[in-house]
Amino acid sequence: MKITTNRLTLLVTLFALAFGLQSCEQKQKEETKEVEKEVIVESEKPEYFLLRPEVEKAYGYSHAVKIGNDIKISGAVSMDDEGNPTAIGDIEQQIKNCYADLEKILKHYGCTFDDVVKENIFTTDMAQMLEKSAYRAEIYKNGFPTGSWLEVKGLALPEFMVEIELEVHKSE
Repeated sequence: MKITTNRLTLLVTLFALAFGLQSCEQKQKEETKEVEKEVIVESEKPEYFLLRPEVEKAYGYSHAVKIGNDIKISGAVSMDDEGNPTAIGDIEQQIKNCYADLEKILKHYGCTFDDVVKENIFTTDMAQMLEKSAYRAEIYKNGFPTGSWLEVKGLALPEFMVEIELEVHKSE
């Protein structure tokens, strides 16, 4: 009986060892698979763009910043290259001037309005903005982006009636 018990103990011990080794080997395989799935992402440096460098430096902002495939574009207003308001009192022309500046920035990055995913419009006169906003259909020919329209008490200068900011995603 003692021999049978010793054999049984030996058999159970060997079984436990084999199971333990197999379990360790399985864990090691799982850890290896997890390491294989890990992706190393290099941080991308932001690329800054100044449309009117002197004006933007004076006010303390960049007109656009690109990181990876995403571009954030500061609000465009109707101004000349010296930062003076243009189309004073004419919201429709101010809207067109804003989009003209935004198009220059998009072209700089090799984009079009089709790449715009979000558009926020700030206006001091929502009634006029709604009345004159049909021009946007000429800009967004393949569908409008997401966004918000907000009526505000004022913009950077009292002559500005509209400001348009964009977020862009440039596909590879």
